Amino acid sequence: MALRLQTKFLKSFVGTHEYEAMKPLVEAAHKTLNSPNKWTGWLDLPVNYDKEEFSNIKKAASNIQKMCDAFIVIGIGGSYLGARAAIEFVKGASYNTMPKNTPGVYFAGNSIDPDYLSSLIQLCETKDVCLNVISKSGTTTEPAIAFRILKEIVEKKYGVEESKKRIFVTTDKNPATALKALALNEGYETFVVPDNIGGRYSVLTAVGLLPIAVAGCDIDKMMKGAAQARLDFAECDMDKNDCYKYAAIRNIMLAKGKTMELYASYKPDMLSTSEWLKQLYGESEGKDNKGLFPASVVYSTDLHSLGQYVQEGMRNIFETVIDVQNSRSSICVPFDEKNTDGLNFLSGKTLHEINRTAFLGTILAHTEGGVPNIVIEVDALDEENFGYFVYFFEKACGISGFILGVNPFDQPGVEAYKKNMFALLSKPDANGENLKRKQLLEEKLELLNK
Repeated sequence: MALRLQTKFLKSFVGTHEYEAMKPLVEAAHKTLNSPNKWTGWLDLPVNYDKEEFSNIKKAASNIQKMCDAFIVIGIGGSYLGARAAIEFVKGASYNTMPKNTPGVYFAGNSIDPDYLSSLIQLCETKDVCLNVISKSGTTTEPAIAFRILKEIVEKKYGVEESKKRIFVTTDKNPATALKALALNEGYETFVVPDNIGGRYSVLTAVGLLPIAVAGCDIDKMMKGAAQARLDFAECDMDKNDCYKYAAIRNIMLAKGKTMELYASYKPDMLSTSEWLKQLYGESEGKDNKGLFPASVVYSTDLHSLGQYVQEGMRNIFETVIDVQNSRSSICVPFDEKNTDGLNFLSGKTLHEINRTAFLGTILAHTEGGVPNIVIEVDALDEENFGYFVYFFEKACGISGFILGVNPFDQPGVEAYKKNMFALLSKPDANGENLKRKQLLEEKLELLNK
């Protein structure tokens, strides 16, 4: 298990003096990150987690595996992205289609699209189902709608009493919150969303660990990997701490006019991990008119769509390439006597070898084309490496955000669309502000339609 930062492809883009100039900023960010903060519970989480709840998560996961063959996780943002990333990282992106002894894990409540939810409703008709609703408040629109609909379906299928055994709630510990109050009233088994850990940093809490454990991943190994990363990246020395150096490089890139960070991998199993990274960095740094725009690609697939732009488009991009050193499978290209496709020069080579050659060819082309490349090597896609990976990027995000001069733990801009949506849907409010806002918004829409 290891994660290593490679900067050899940055030599023509970043000078030694630029690294030196970042050191005081990194040291200041380190002090700020380690000062008392109500949102940094994730810093010591790998060694300071609730051991009793952790044990209960494993027990609940075992019971769920016996009860159902479809486990539907209801949540949005950090309430589902981390779990999905972990499952695909460890078990593969095709997890739900593979023969297995554990339930398929499906995700709802991350959109309001009726067609997507309809497919999950059909799934409920043909499979034994358990639900896990994840929400700190219980009133977030997308998951609340999905839970209301799926809860009714499960209760009709199994009866109210039996359904109580099949519904699991991960929410705030405060009994006054809507979802916690419902869980107590109905007798659902509950797990805690910690007060001192924000959603996008919560994958190694009950928020992510219950779905991850249900999928058959070893969450003890996951926490072990995170605990090792906590030790490895504790020292404030940019020359030795790859996590801090990565945070510094991101800000050097931004100062050079590179406004977009493109997360690249050569594994489709990394797709959801890239989605998690995009939320982590986009929501943490995108404020006060600052921050890198996070995007992602999976090569070599996207070399046939976005590759042209990366090679010759605007030079406002740098790439952070996740280089997975080992594959789970070994597949060789066979020899074909007819050689109609002209590929006999590849016969006997493994797909892993060819994929890594694609990585080398691409990174050389892109750097020659003026796109700086950061490489982060990961040994393998397994539980320990995932825990290590998560801690690396979470801590780098905290350091990077403070270097940038923003609070990496709030997200005030997320509320803007909700205010408009609630007004247009005529959500009741005490002072009538929604009605006033609705009138203004409808006037704007009418003008736009003329």
